[in-house]
Amino acid sequence: MSYSGVIIEESLHDKNVLKSVKIVSTRVEKVEAMHETPWLEKWTLHTIEIPENNVEKTANELAKSFDMEHIGNWYADFKNNEFHYFIFPNKIFKLDRRKKSDYDEMGEYALSIGLPKHQLIDFSGVDEMEKERAK
Repeated sequence: MSYSGVIIEESLHDKNVLKSVKIVSTRVEKVEAMHETPWLEKWTLHTIEIPENNVEKTANELAKSFDMEHIGNWYADFKNNEFHYFIFPNKIFKLDRRKKSDYDEMGEYALSIGLPKHQLIDFSGVDEMEKERAK
């Protein structure tokens, strides 16, 4: 089962990692003050797909490809029905989508490196996924 997610091109100092993923679509967003990236005028968001047999390799490449000058501002994530990867500069989390505790641990790390809280995804639906899978 393939993984899907988004990579912000401007978050990368080494864009070669984009060659190892399938880019499904691309959109450009104007950077607003809420993004807390004032050194940029825009974000280029690539919606990507990664085959399951390539996900670990891609996650490792991505973790080494981020803009290290702004370490607390960047992460990428991709998921399938079972797992959710969060990739930070030099740190990878492979989360079980049924376990809120996995998300809590990742969120604590993200905040500890300075990622703005509002940039973290709302994971309130994790409990709903657990209920759905229990059926």
